[in-house]
Amino acid sequence: MTMSGMRIRKDDNVVVIGGKDRGKTGRVVRTEPKKGRVYVEGLNIVKRHQRPTSVKDSTKAGQVGGIIEKEGPIHISNVMLLDPSDNKPTRVRVERGGDGKRRRIGARKGTEID
Repeated sequence: MTMSGMRIRKDDNVVVIGGKDRGKTGRVVRTEPKKGRVYVEGLNIVKRHQRPTSVKDSTKAGQVGGIIEKEGPIHISNVMLLDPSDNKPTRVRVERGGDGKRRRIGARKGTEID
């Protein structure tokens, strides 16, 4: 992905088009534009071994240890944005409006996303 930015943002609904979770849909929890990766809620679950941490401050609780499951990164090329109007996958293009602001446009119907 280029440094100009990603066309998929946090809280977008996407469908996975490649990999072990192909065909599943979910909400984007987090993006990493420099690496070109997204984290999708409930998809690409990986297991991580975590050491318990103790916090001396009483306001914060320490993290529990053990084997935890969390979302792993998915490359941006393996997800596709769902068009909010009909919930089908679409490519996204970016256009500049008359006021100079960037707008995301769904390529299937030409409707604005957001």
